[in-house]
Amino acid sequence: MVLADPGYQTGGDDPLNVPALHAFFDVLETLAQAGATVVAEAAFQDRLWTPHLAPLTAHADVRIIRCAVDAATAHQRIIDRAGLDPHRAAHGDQDLLDAIAVGRRSLDDFIDIRLDVPRLTVDTSDGYHPGLDTIIAFLTRPIP
Repeated sequence: MVLADPGYQTGGDDPLNVPALHAFFDVLETLAQAGATVVAEAAFQDRLWTPHLAPLTAHADVRIIRCAVDAATAHQRIIDRAGLDPHRAAHGDQDLLDAIAVGRRSLDDFIDIRLDVPRLTVDTSDGYHPGLDTIIAFLTRPIP
């Protein structure tokens, strides 16, 4: 949506956030109801995402893979993405970095999604730990 809006400016209450959220979950719901296998990537924070992911459990075997790194690595990755990837404008990375710099925000503020589904934490500090074989096994094993 951001790339389709030539005058887009990031920051504050972004008017594209709510329509993008609804479009994201409408697509997931449609694919889940059709029986498609889908990988949906986002920084799934509890307050925003649980209310939208929970209904999908009626149509799909939802699993969560949480990629984790230490705060310093996460901070550096945000800096790198904000400076290099124009697609990141939609995510307000610079606003987050500015808020962290003055102590208004912390990466510790992130609240992981609390949906009661199978989950796997993967350390992505340097590759994937556990490795891809374990991740694939987690994703493909039947849910009782």
